[in-house]
Amino acid sequence: MKKKILVFFAVALSLGCVAQKKKGVTKPSENNPIIKDTYIGDPAAMVYKDSVYLYGGHDEAPNDFNFYKMNEWLVYSSADMVTWKKHPVPLKASDFKWAKGDAWAAQVIERDGKFYWYVCVEHGTIPGKAIGVAVSDSPLGPFKDALGKALITNDMTTQTSISWDDIDPAVYIDKGQAYLYWGNTVCKYVKLKENMTEVDGDIKVVDLPNFTEAPWIHKHKDWYYLSYAYQFPEKLAYAMSKSIEGPWEYKGILNELAGNSNTNHQSIIEFKGQSYFIYHNGAIQPHGGSFRRSVCIDKLYYNNDGTLKRIVMTTEGIQK
Repeated sequence: MKKKILVFFAVALSLGCVAQKKKGVTKPSENNPIIKDTYIGDPAAMVYKDSVYLYGGHDEAPNDFNFYKMNEWLVYSSADMVTWKKHPVPLKASDFKWAKGDAWAAQVIERDGKFYWYVCVEHGTIPGKAIGVAVSDSPLGPFKDALGKALITNDMTTQTSISWDDIDPAVYIDKGQAYLYWGNTVCKYVKLKENMTEVDGDIKVVDLPNFTEAPWIHKHKDWYYLSYAYQFPEKLAYAMSKSIEGPWEYKGILNELAGNSNTNHQSIIEFKGQSYFIYHNGAIQPHGGSFRRSVCIDKLYYNNDGTLKRIVMTTEGIQK
């Protein structure tokens, strides 16, 4: 009797599969993570012309190594947010002769036909992390050190005594004025001169609840949004303002803990009429985790009052 029941279910399952195939039912692609053969963290995306350029740090840590090993940044491009093309390595930490290494979080922005890449590295002579800037005539590089020295060093910021508070640079140009945001435990910003390689004025502080790191600025309609890593292990939260200089009003959690990664680093863009939320987690197994991360993309939506709907992290990601 049991054998007949098992045979019945096997036949029914087979017929169901055949019926689904005849109806054209297909399983959605598992598009997250978007790059499955390389570990990448701290994604930063830029829309330029008809493509999206995705930059990130190459996580090179061996499987049994429990800290970051990052020597270079990578770049990918896509015209549809689904198919991503890998390009030659555009920049390495060693390209900054004044730095020791550590290709940590970075962001590229275009101005007047040139591309400026703000990076975090370990300074060679001034203790602590520092922010440098590289420049190129193409979003794909190659990039070169634009200054021959750091733009921001740890001795310029005294809000906290830690040596890693000058990390995670994020740049936004508002009505012709460029702003650099960055920080760990304290969120800071400063204006940049039109040449994009000099600070213009004093460094200021943004008071945000449970700010850890990873600030990102974007604008939608009349609102400015400042999203950031919140607490540790990191969730992502955000604040809103009518001005890029604030005051900022905290609005709450945007993204929950990102799988098995202690950090959570985002970029937000709009491309062809749709907003996207780009982040990392530790999804590539068996060795993915906090120091071997992977990039994912899901759609971002707004409520009628301008607030952000909480991100739903998916395995399917962006479908064609």
